[in-house]
Amino acid sequence: MGLIKTKGLILAQNNMGDYDKMCTLLTPDLGKIGCSAKGARRAKSTLMAGTQFLCFGDFLIYKGASSYHINSCEPIEIFYNLRLDIDKLTYASRVCKIVNDVTDENQNTYRILQLTLNTVYMISESDKDLDFIYSIFKIRLLSLIGFRPIIDRCASCNTKEKIRYFSFKDSGFKCEDCGRLDKGAVQVSDTTIKAIRYIILSDAKKIYSFDLSDDNKKELKLVSKIYLNECLDKEYE
Repeated sequence: MGLIKTKGLILAQNNMGDYDKMCTLLTPDLGKIGCSAKGARRAKSTLMAGTQFLCFGDFLIYKGASSYHINSCEPIEIFYNLRLDIDKLTYASRVCKIVNDVTDENQNTYRILQLTLNTVYMISESDKDLDFIYSIFKIRLLSLIGFRPIIDRCASCNTKEKIRYFSFKDSGFKCEDCGRLDKGAVQVSDTTIKAIRYIILSDAKKIYSFDLSDDNKKELKLVSKIYLNECLDKEYE
């Protein structure tokens, strides 16, 4: 196979040998791929900048017997602010960990890459509450990978009236009567209900263009955390 040109985000990178790296690259059309970067840790290597964790860039790669290999890379965005703030870096790392867990090779991951880049950008460049950004990311990601909750009606009786709860068992909103019968469901405010609908339905570039009160942020954080852990059957922060 010849050279392949693709954009990608470095989700993870590990040292290999004395001077090489093994990078996990999220691309829009090849999915998540493992790429070796020969000599990337040498002081004068042209691959050094582009193979840093969280670097987004243009890559020229080719496929070997067991993995891809990076021939060249040109950084587009290195999210410099993340490297100056341990809290921002921690949240961006959490985002990449989840994306790494839910993606694989040969997937069309354009929308997941778009969401990841938008999220990392917001963490890096904005002053928004980091938990709030993280909550939005989790709900939107789940909707992209096949876990979109029922948000237009009660998940039990299908009524659109008096929606008051979010059910993790039935993956969606429930009305007041059905929610009371669901011991695992959590009660949420009208504002939080509207926020969840907005996160799932809005244009990809606009999902972070709103704010909530502290109380509503706490509700959104609770729903997003439990729902992510239930759907992926794993404990995340």
